[in-house]
Amino acid sequence: MFTSVDDVSVRLAETGYLASPAVATTVFLADRLGKPLLVEGPAGVGKTELAKAVAQVAGARLVRLQCYEGVDESRALYEWNHAKQLLRISAGRDETWDETRTDIFSEEFLLPRPLLTAIRGDDPKVLLIDETDKADVEVEGLLLEVLSDFQVTVPELGTITAARRPFVVLTSNASRELSEALRRRCLFLHIGFPDEELERRIVRLKVPGVDEALAASLVRVVGALRAMDLRKVPSVAETIDWAHTLLALGADTLDETVVRDSLGVILKHQEDVLKASAKLDLDAL
Repeated sequence: MFTSVDDVSVRLAETGYLASPAVATTVFLADRLGKPLLVEGPAGVGKTELAKAVAQVAGARLVRLQCYEGVDESRALYEWNHAKQLLRISAGRDETWDETRTDIFSEEFLLPRPLLTAIRGDDPKVLLIDETDKADVEVEGLLLEVLSDFQVTVPELGTITAARRPFVVLTSNASRELSEALRRRCLFLHIGFPDEELERRIVRLKVPGVDEALAASLVRVVGALRAMDLRKVPSVAETIDWAHTLLALGADTLDETVVRDSLGVILKHQEDVLKASAKLDLDAL
């Protein structure tokens, strides 16, 4: 997919994703070594967007498994179309059970979910296992088979092995510790908040109507907010939202009135808004 680390940086930038050297290097190695990529970091720093950008660069289909508490094999791997199976059984009343069973447990009645979808077929795919840490621990056992051998066993059909391995990205906000067995199968990448220069470039790329001076000002203010002891500090996504907000308000500069009136765009808790209003000193930035 990629010829070099620089090739990763250039091609991701063409999709609107500005990758740091660490990100570009790890993506290149994941592609070259054929290893899943585990990306950890706070919410809103571009973990999911990285998978989307890689899919766009590769011209691949993005297959997404959104994890949540209670997600199980039937939601992640596959399930049978029970309604269609019942109709088929009703239609074949004169058949023996062996004849019916052979038919109803065939491809026609199989409903593939993201993990099975990602390893079937020979078209290029990017498998995004999003917010892995929100899934139950038991789901990790299911992932191990897929990520170790890129195969899935369906008892009624046998083992399905990937003809073409997908590029795999797992994301985590580190709300719980993932197992060592899962980590061993992956390359690890931590994406934190970008430095001021990179975040300014991201803002200018995503919100081209914001001039350099205003972009620099809002990035400095966001940096000051992240340095405070807030319940939830602003993410990169919220920095971009704030830039869109300032553009919509027609603000040329950041003054106390503009900041106070728009803090709700980047801070999501009233206690954080009150703390920021009391402590933020625009003159010192």
